[in-house]
Amino acid sequence: MDPQTQLELEAAAFRRLQKHLMEDRTDVQNIDMMNLTGFCRNCLSRWYQEAANERGIDMTKDEGRMAFYGMTMDDWKANFQTDASGAQQDAFKTAFKENVTDK
Repeated sequence: MDPQTQLELEAAAFRRLQKHLMEDRTDVQNIDMMNLTGFCRNCLSRWYQEAANERGIDMTKDEGRMAFYGMTMDDWKANFQTDASGAQQDAFKTAFKENVTDK
């Protein structure tokens, strides 16, 4: 496979993942994703922002989230986020430390 085709397929897969998380499975909470997989929608938006910044494109965290979520974080929370249980919050502390913070 040539590099351009690979790039296009990877981009298509990313767009499908984004659609799945943003439209098809809004019921899946970020905290559950992080606790089970070590990443969530916020991670994906951060990786998007970091990729932009690495290419010299100025993008803030909020702009990265807007690009990934298609709405502000406040709108996402109001429409789709539910309150996390104590057990979810405890598991998140571990998952965040293991997957997001510097080791």
